[in-house]
Amino acid sequence: MMKCVWSLVAVCVLCVCVAYKPVIIVHGLFDTSADFINLHRFINLSHPGTNVTVLDLFDRSASLQPLWKQVEGFAEAIYPIMQNAADGIHLICYSQGGLVCRGILSTLPDHNVRSFISLSSPQAGQYGDTDYLKYLFPQFVKSNLYHVCYTAVGQKISICNYWNDPHHRDLYINSSEYLALLNNERPNPNSTAWKQNFLRIKKLVLIGGPDDGVITPWQSSQFGFYDDNETVVEMKNQKVFLMDLFGLKTLYARGDLVLCSMAGIAHVFWHSNETVYKTCIEKWLT
Repeated sequence: MMKCVWSLVAVCVLCVCVAYKPVIIVHGLFDTSADFINLHRFINLSHPGTNVTVLDLFDRSASLQPLWKQVEGFAEAIYPIMQNAADGIHLICYSQGGLVCRGILSTLPDHNVRSFISLSSPQAGQYGDTDYLKYLFPQFVKSNLYHVCYTAVGQKISICNYWNDPHHRDLYINSSEYLALLNNERPNPNSTAWKQNFLRIKKLVLIGGPDDGVITPWQSSQFGFYDDNETVVEMKNQKVFLMDLFGLKTLYARGDLVLCSMAGIAHVFWHSNETVYKTCIEKWLT
C-alpha cells in the first residue's frame, strides 16, 4: 500500500511514496485472531495503509493439532498473499505460532518473507511447569511429561512437538517429529533444502524477556536453552548455532539476526504492549 507525502517546492509538486509490505500475523496456543486487535492497530498507526492479515486458523483448542498439520494449513492461507506481494511480506508469529512459521519458511522454497519476527516463541523448545502444562496434563509435571510427549500419541499434540527435556536428549532427538527435524538435530534428507529455504528471509527478529512466565526458559525465545543441569546455555554456545545446522550462524554472519529483550512483559501481553511494538517490531515492517 502507498503512503504519499505531498510538498510544494516553487512550481514543482513532489510525491514521495513509501510502499509498506503486507504483514501476516500467526497466533499461538489457544489464541484467536481477535486477540491481536491492538497489534493490528499499532501497525496501522505507524504504517498507514499496510495490508495486515491476522490468520483465523487453528483457533483455541484446534491449536493443539500437530504442528506439521498447522504448517500445511497456514501455508495454504499465506501463499496467495505472498504471490500478490511482488516486494515480499513480513511475518509476525507469536508464541507457538513462531514455530509454525519456521516450518513454513523451511519447507516453502519460493517464499518471499523479508522480516520474520518471532514474538516470545519457544524456538529452542519448552521445558517448564506452567499453567498451560497443568491444564493440558494435570497428572504430569515437567520431569515426567516425556513419558507422554515422546510417544507416537504424544506427538499428535502440538506442545509435545517442541517439548525439549534436557534430561532425555536422546529421546527428544529420536522422538520429536517437529522441532528436532526443523533444527536438523536428527538426520533428515530435506535438511539442506530446508536450510536454503529458511535463509531466504532478510531479517530474523527474536523477541523475549525474563518476566514472560510461560516460555521456559525464557531464553528459548532467542534460541538459548537448558543443558542437562538446567543451566541456560545462550544461543551462540548452542550446537545448532555453532554447527549452523539450519542457518542461525549464517544469519548472524550476514548481520540479519536481531535480538530484542524486554523485562516486565508477561507472556500474554507481548502483542498488546505498545512499547514492545515500538522498540522491537516497528522498524522491521518497512
